[in-house]
Amino acid sequence: MASAVHHRTATINGLEVFYREAGDPQAPVVVLLHGFPTSSHMFRHLIPALADRYHVIAPDHIGFGQSALPALGDFPYTFDALAEVTSGLLKHLGVDRFAMYVQDYGAPIGWRLALQAPDRITAIITQNGNGYEEGLVEPFWEAVLAYAKAPGPDTEAPMRDALTLESTRWQYLNGVADPSLVSPDTWLHDQALLDRPGNDEIQLRIFRDYPTNIDLYPQVHQYFRDSQVPLLAVWGANDEIFGPDGATAFRKDLPDAEVHLLDSGHFALESHLDSITEHIRDFLGRVLA
Repeated sequence: MASAVHHRTATINGLEVFYREAGDPQAPVVVLLHGFPTSSHMFRHLIPALADRYHVIAPDHIGFGQSALPALGDFPYTFDALAEVTSGLLKHLGVDRFAMYVQDYGAPIGWRLALQAPDRITAIITQNGNGYEEGLVEPFWEAVLAYAKAPGPDTEAPMRDALTLESTRWQYLNGVADPSLVSPDTWLHDQALLDRPGNDEIQLRIFRDYPTNIDLYPQVHQYFRDSQVPLLAVWGANDEIFGPDGATAFRKDLPDAEVHLLDSGHFALESHLDSITEHIRDFLGRVLA
């Protein structure tokens, strides 16, 4: 019988944080950290697939999903601030040690949690969540970094394009061998939340903060070398945002990293849920034993 998934909120630093939770609270914890432009909704099928064995927690970042969407002047919308709220939620829930699944924006948030308290991280699963400059595919990142360096009408236009329905749909379907496996509900759900009043400026602010993640990479690599944390990369190899070189790069500092390249794109869970679940259960079953 599938484990029940609970949909909850907690007040962290005065903000309502939505999270999905399932599994035995006494079981090893797995925290699922989503990317742009989605939410914990991307884990709706993975959570019950892991919850028979693990205590699974999947929050929505501030500004995403069902979590609070404070105005720009009321929240800084930096990756440091997003990670601080995530850390606060885990403290609120009494989570001391955990494995984490990171995807897209979830990766730099997860790296900050690891740097803050390395001993808390039991294992890492990264699904198109970069930790190296390898895998940052141009022209996508060329446009992001140009905007961050010199915000203005010319550099902002491609970033506004990234907030459109066409772009959101592209993120879900690009590189997927069988697009019929991906439900249109995914991009329509994300787009409805992206289109909330004022959210365009919030997302642009987060884009402008992205270089801080790249600046953090040397510290992340040192953390990998020092900790030799068990790491599994399950990667949509056809992703034109975070390419497959981003997956294999983890082996530079974690020689034992396990890398599986899948015939899929940015949101590989939509087309490869079963194989990703199998890889995760095998990996965690060994490294958390």
